Amino acid sequence: MYLSLFFIIGLDNTDINTAKKIYEIDTIMINASSGFAKIMLNNICGSTPLSFCLIASIFAIVSLIYLSHVNISVNAQTVFAQNIGSNPINSTLSVSGMATTKVKPDKIILSLGVETTNKTADEALSSNSKLMSKTLAALKAAGVRENETSTSSFSISPNYNYSQASRGILTGFTASNSVIIESNGINRTSKWIATALSAGANNINSIDFTLSDKKQKAITNSLITQSIDNAKEKARIAASALGLKVIGVKSINFIEFSPPTIPQQQSFLAKAAPTSPNAASTPIIPGEQEIAQNIDIVFILGKQ
Repeated sequence: MYLSLFFIIGLDNTDINTAKKIYEIDTIMINASSGFAKIMLNNICGSTPLSFCLIASIFAIVSLIYLSHVNISVNAQTVFAQNIGSNPINSTLSVSGMATTKVKPDKIILSLGVETTNKTADEALSSNSKLMSKTLAALKAAGVRENETSTSSFSISPNYNYSQASRGILTGFTASNSVIIESNGINRTSKWIATALSAGANNINSIDFTLSDKKQKAITNSLITQSIDNAKEKARIAASALGLKVIGVKSINFIEFSPPTIPQQQSFLAKAAPTSPNAASTPIIPGEQEIAQNIDIVFILGKQ
């Protein structure tokens, strides 16, 4: 009976009724066994020597313990089988899903600047400011909006001549001012470069192509859906091979989408004669970007 009580405590709530029946059966069996043992002891010990009576008593006690143990073991196995049959298998399967696509960038990040050198800092700053103002005005006339342009760096530094071993001689000052253009007008990149060089810019620092926020969001949503479908298909195949099926999702982990930029290997220092804005522009081709989206999903498996 004590073993039955221990077994009942370990059961789930759904099996409590079955456990109560086990307890009742165990009680009946033990009472019956006890009654049988008493009858045997009364009949035998009443008319036999004491030594034989002791042997019969030990035999009756051992029989009582054995019958109770067998009864509890059989009933415990029955409830365990019922418990397994009624509850799903709490197994999980971790799967990674991936989706890729190739897209054309629709955003340009162009960095250009003006660099001037004069004998004094004031002269270098003044000439630089005039050329940069002229450059920005020309870019605005070419279609660059004010909210698409921002200053990225500015510096003014002295220049020394170190040809003499004794000391450096101050020869002048250099002022440098760079701006960044971030725009969706990707097809006008070549025109803007030519316009800036014609107006006085002499540094083209970098040309990068990327995705606009709107296009990035649309691609991200599409790739997330595709990567989830990819993970679900993998989980279905794996579960089927194991004789199971997918019955739910435990967790999902998104790997953040970060579109790469495509730098153009065209960084150069333009110090040639001013270029006419109507002159033939150098073709700037953005190409395509390969975008990938990964997702990790933990699926819950159950019986088919």
